[in-house]
Formats: sequence, structure tokens, C-alpha cells
Amino acid sequence: MLLKPFLPPEPQIVESASLGFRQRAEFRMWHDGDALDYVMYRPGEPKRSIAIEAFPIASDDIRTLMPTLKTQLRESVPLRKKLFQVEFLSSLTGDILVSLIYHRKLDDDWEREARHLASHLNNGSDKLSIIGRSRGQKLVIGREFVRERFSIHDREYRYRQYEQAFSQPNSRVNIRMIEWACDRARSLDGDLLELYCGNGNFTLPLSRHFHQVIATEVSKTSIRAARANVEANNISNVQLLRMSAEEVSEALRGVRTFRRLAALPQPLDSYNLNTLFLDPPRAGLDEQTTDMAKNFSSIIYVSCNPDTLAKNLYTLHKTHTIEHFALFDQFPYTDHMECGVLLQQKQH
Repeated sequence: MLLKPFLPPEPQIVESASLGFRQRAEFRMWHDGDALDYVMYRPGEPKRSIAIEAFPIASDDIRTLMPTLKTQLRESVPLRKKLFQVEFLSSLTGDILVSLIYHRKLDDDWEREARHLASHLNNGSDKLSIIGRSRGQKLVIGREFVRERFSIHDREYRYRQYEQAFSQPNSRVNIRMIEWACDRARSLDGDLLELYCGNGNFTLPLSRHFHQVIATEVSKTSIRAARANVEANNISNVQLLRMSAEEVSEALRGVRTFRRLAALPQPLDSYNLNTLFLDPPRAGLDEQTTDMAKNFSSIIYVSCNPDTLAKNLYTLHKTHTIEHFALFDQFPYTDHMECGVLLQQKQH
């Protein structure tokens, strides 16, 4: 096992449902005369398309919508013409966002047909939105996000999840991941620094367990969502900064001064930042951020790539021990596994 050299305890294992677990899906569209199909491609075989008649791992809302949407697209020339890709984003609340991506400029005919389609599919509700995209164009029919609600322990949290911004694809396992992180945070004290906060997925529930939270994210769309989510949940102890992990490292070491830090209600060095929360992209932590992490008493690290987690632990295990370890099966039928570790600084 990759993490065996770092002496982790026995892992807590969180399994996924076997069907209906994906809240996101995307398909290329295959045209053959008037016929239209969702297709996917096997890795390494970019020219061999496979028609998708059913997609049982997708959420119920996506599975229900797929055949109806395909029929409606096929029957509308403005909607079908040069349609390249269809992306679905759904939520546990029943919201669904359909992105239609084209190799042509979208015109008034497209918008008229898209509005008619949205009205037909909504059937009196406001749950479904449509976004049309082509190079340099983005037309929104409805909302550009889905509304999500997670019940974490004894509290409900409301989120906006924007089109083309990252969100966890397996919502029910994601809830278990958040609960695991909150359980680890219960015994910790002081203030929290979170890097790669995204739309505030972990930030909002974790804020209950710390005096103050500084959460950072480099994506404009994600930080916009995070700010809306903090406000919607009436959370007052979270400060959001649009900064990269490398910039935060430099700020903490006093290497650079950033104007963005002026938005904090108090100087950065006056926070009692004992705990670091990390949910980085697949590349893991860069060397500079890993070195910064060594200075924190506690590190809660959620990883989507065990290989880069192991690489980071090669450095961090010199100063920290793994106190808790969990495996989250977000993607059944694949060898992909999310990991969570709580690291505590060694006592000298």
C-alpha cells in the first residue's frame, strides 16, 4: 500500500451506492443525418465512439432527462446544428443544469428554441436551466448554477454550484467526507487556514469548529460561489481570499506583501492558525506549500490522488504522524480512491 511507510492506522472506509451516484456527466454528440446520439470514447481510442443508450451511474434526474432531451434536440434544427457536447450538472435538491456546446455562433433562432425547450422540460417548475456555449459566447436560460443542500450532522447548508466550476461529483459520499473532516476538527482549537477551498464545500461546515477561518481559492468562479454560499448560510467567521497556495505561503513567511490581505479584519500574523485544511487538485501540494504545512500543529488533508498524497507525506511524516485515515469510494468501478488523513505534529 502506498501509505504503509507512513504507518497509518486502520482506515475508515466509506462506500458509494452502486447506481445513481454521479451528479455530473458529459457526452460528445454524434450526428448521422438526422440521428443524434450521446457518445463516449475509450481511453486511447479517440476515433472509436460508443453510443450511450443508458447511463445507470448518473443521478436519477440526469438519467430521466437524457432520452427526452435527445429527442427534443434531434427535432430542432437550431438546437441540433453543430452541437458538439452536452454536459449535465444536477443536485440532490432536484435542480439540473444542461450545457449545450457548439461549433458555431449562437443566434436568435437558437435562443428562441432554447427558451421553448427549457419551458417544456420545466413543465411549470424552475428546476432546469440551459446554457449555450460556443467560442466567445455564453447564453444562459435560467440560472448558471444549481442549488444544493447538504445535511451535515445537525445542520443544513445551502450551496451554489456553478457550471464549469469544480464540485464533487458523488454528493452522498461528499457529505460523508465533510462529516469525517468535521469529526476530526472537533478536538482542535484556534483558527483554521484552508487552501483550495473551491465553493466552500468543506469551509461552511468546518467553520463551526474554529474561532476564525481564512479560506483561499484561485478560481474566480469558485471564490464567487464561496462568497455567495458564506452569505447564504449566515456565517460570520470566514474570510475568503482569492490567492494561490504559493501566494499564501509567501505571505505567511513575509516574503511578499499582498494588497488582498487588507480585506482581512485583522493582520494575518495575528491569527492563531494552528490547523491547515487541504483539498488540493490531483497534482497535490507543491514543494513550497508542503514546507509551509510542516509548521501547523494539525493538518486535515483530503486527497483525490493517493500517489501525490504519498509524495507529500514523504516530507510531512518527518514532522507529523497520521492519527486518522479514511478511504472514500467516490467512483465505483474504477481504481480511483479519495483519501483523508489527519496529521498531528510530533512532540519533541
